[in-house]
Amino acid sequence: MRILLVEDERRLANVVKKGLTEEGFAVDIAYDGEEGKYLAESEEYDLIILDITLPKADGITICKELRKKNIKTPILMLTARATLEEKVIGLDSGADDYITKPFAYLELRSRIHALIRRSKGESSPTLSVADLELDPIKHLLTRNGKPITLTPKEFSVLELLLRHKDEVVSRTMIIEHVWDYNFDSMSNVVDVFLAAIRRKVDKGAKVKLIHTLHGVGYKISESI
Repeated sequence: MRILLVEDERRLANVVKKGLTEEGFAVDIAYDGEEGKYLAESEEYDLIILDITLPKADGITICKELRKKNIKTPILMLTARATLEEKVIGLDSGADDYITKPFAYLELRSRIHALIRRSKGESSPTLSVADLELDPIKHLLTRNGKPITLTPKEFSVLELLLRHKDEVVSRTMIIEHVWDYNFDSMSNVVDVFLAAIRRKVDKGAKVKLIHTLHGVGYKISESI
């Protein structure tokens, strides 16, 4: 999953990015409102973490403008303002949730997962197909009850496929949602990752779940 973090406190931004990247998220950082707004409008994100107090453009204004342009990406507002009135203003601007600074990283992570799950209409915290089950929060993957170890990035690719179970996911879509702004889209790294995931998930299984549709993309399904 790919996240945009708009935060001018560089130390905080770098700490949050480090934590999320270690869990497999792709994270782009904008240190001011103008850059944040530009990225939010020009790139595909699964979630935007948006500070209210920013140089060049504040978070409330950015949030309102994104919603006016029908950008429906979930927005988690960061605020140092703890009053009820200020929180209501943030939510009324179009934000989906807020968290008050200072915050515990585990709370931030939980809110991120909850917002992504809600935005995709998922009622269960786990994703599954056939006997394969993935838990994004606990970062666990099992097939037929047996644990499978994936790297954080492999986990993110598989999570994306499961969120689009029975649908074709193009190579471009994988790049946009799993890698950050600096990724070299001309490389074959997506194919390498899919080959590695397939070996771990389908090896020895009677039913193959990961399918390649040549020239189109990939699909996870019990049938092609």
